[in-house]
Amino acid sequence: MKMNWILATRASSLTVLVGALALAGCNKSETASEGTTEPVAATNVDLSHGGWWCVEHGVPEEECALCDKSLVAKFKEDGDWCDEHDRPESQCFICSPKRFDKFAATYEAKTGHKPPQPEE
Repeated sequence: MKMNWILATRASSLTVLVGALALAGCNKSETASEGTTEPVAATNVDLSHGGWWCVEHGVPEEECALCDKSLVAKFKEDGDWCDEHDRPESQCFICSPKRFDKFAATYEAKTGHKPPQPEE
């Protein structure tokens, strides 16, 4: 009987602790992208579209030609274009997954965490 009380007390304490941590870490800046509540590594950086990082494509928003079509002409003009995958060659992780490393390093330097893997 005493063992059951101890286990119940520990379980209650653990539940309270987990709940407190969940509430403390619950804010929009910690969601993987708009419309989802999947948590990513705790940061103070807005990861939704409109923030500084494009979670969907794995590059900074300001450099994401897949989201901002106005950037396409400049990438093509600079000879940085993958015709096969219709994106900048420097951002074509399909042709070379290692290209993501440069962008991941930028993300890590800013946040102290590894970036989420690009969805596309």
